[in-house]
Amino acid sequence: MSAPDHRRASRPPREGEVFTKTRAGAPEGFFAVEAAGLAWLAEARGDGGVDVPRALEVGRDHLVLPRLVPVDPTPAAAEAFGRQLAVTHAAGAPHHGAPPAGWHRDGWVGTAPLSHVQQAPAADRSGWGAFCAAHRLAPHLAAARDAGALEPDDAEAVARVADLLADGAWDDGRPPARLHGDLWSGNAVWTATGVVLVDPAAHGGHAETDLAMLALFGLPHLERVLAAYDEAAPLAAGWRERVPLHQVHPLLVHAQLFGGPYGAAAGRAARAALAAR
Repeated sequence: MSAPDHRRASRPPREGEVFTKTRAGAPEGFFAVEAAGLAWLAEARGDGGVDVPRALEVGRDHLVLPRLVPVDPTPAAAEAFGRQLAVTHAAGAPHHGAPPAGWHRDGWVGTAPLSHVQQAPAADRSGWGAFCAAHRLAPHLAAARDAGALEPDDAEAVARVADLLADGAWDDGRPPARLHGDLWSGNAVWTATGVVLVDPAAHGGHAETDLAMLALFGLPHLERVLAAYDEAAPLAAGWRERVPLHQVHPLLVHAQLFGGPYGAAAGRAARAALAAR
């Protein structure tokens, strides 16, 4: 949910130059789950998936990565990114909410706790909607309320969306995608070799979630990214109308962490999702 300092370098890195992320007093596993997410996403790279950095060292309070050198975004790089992201998503996950391979605990999105589903749920609870309602909207709705970041009418709209999700209102039967999970524009670093994704909250979920996150705070050449993605892996009819639905959760997380206008934005997104049904 916050941008790393990968963009600060203004020259090519020297051999072996690294970037170290730190967080004093980090909870156990905070950086280890990020490293697990990077490794899981990297499994798709050989098939043409999007690039991610390799964790060089993982500690309780730090993570060492190769330093990335940003360049200006180009239309060609955007189109390549769209195709690559489709491949990464198609690598799949065991079930909705599944954590990265080898990780058996919950994780974080930004600094907010993120619930994972360790075992495949029963068939009647295996859809994306049931997962999203129970493990994304419900806990972060409660946290945003506790933080005083939601007005009652906004909270009511989010709760209504959660109820409909739990009932399968938006389920489409598509298999779980391998998601970055926090794919705002700051976590897509444009480099000379293409887009590199950083800071994942990786899990199994709906592919439209990553795409909606890209749109939340804007991404250079976003329409080219989406068109290339759609060409490589055709999106379901009505996906644009579902963008607000997939933005409710990240807006709740922002309300929980930062307050301000994000609670109202979550309410607006929820009402837009309800209106588009």
